[in-house]
Amino acid sequence: MSEINRKIAGLLLQSKAVILQPDKPFTWASGWQSPIYCDNRITLSYPEIRRYITTAFTGVIKSHFPESQVIAGVATGAIAQGALVAGKLGLPMVYVRASAKEHGRRNMIEGRVDPGKKVVVIEDLVSTGGSSLKAVEALREAGVEVTGMAAIFTYGFPVAEHNFSQAGIELITLTDYHTLIEVALDSGEIKQEQVEMLQQWRKDPAGWTS
Repeated sequence: MSEINRKIAGLLLQSKAVILQPDKPFTWASGWQSPIYCDNRITLSYPEIRRYITTAFTGVIKSHFPESQVIAGVATGAIAQGALVAGKLGLPMVYVRASAKEHGRRNMIEGRVDPGKKVVVIEDLVSTGGSSLKAVEALREAGVEVTGMAAIFTYGFPVAEHNFSQAGIELITLTDYHTLIEVALDSGEIKQEQVEMLQQWRKDPAGWTS
């Protein structure tokens, strides 16, 4: 676990982009009960946090996906992040919609990317990987080469690891659930007796109940 992983986990907690409520679970749109809620768009409202995340993203891309020629943000949460990263790297940027527009040119990819280009995808959050990999599929159908994906945070669900492996996509995240729990425990956000329950949720989020 690097200092950057821990720093970003702390910033997510500090900004309330991530909220842990083991004793009062949230209900996700999927119907899952969850002791955690994540909305990384909140980090955009904090200039210092925003800059730190952008710098961390550029470091990941230079280290893991240096051949990338275009940045692709996944709508809607990673559009702004993608633009910030593309600006810092001086690269073109596009974004990928969840579904094609129902009017006009009916685009799913907004912006220009030519077939054969090498594209790295930016995400704000990875849960099961479904929407993230749908964006990858759209880019591949457009004839580009997806070099990999970089995301702010992942829950580390086994199903997501399986989905990314099946798609042949390398996922690098700035921080993850395991790191977040450690940082939250160290900072007093959660108690030691809550850690096991939080870990059990990650292993089976669909079947978990408080």
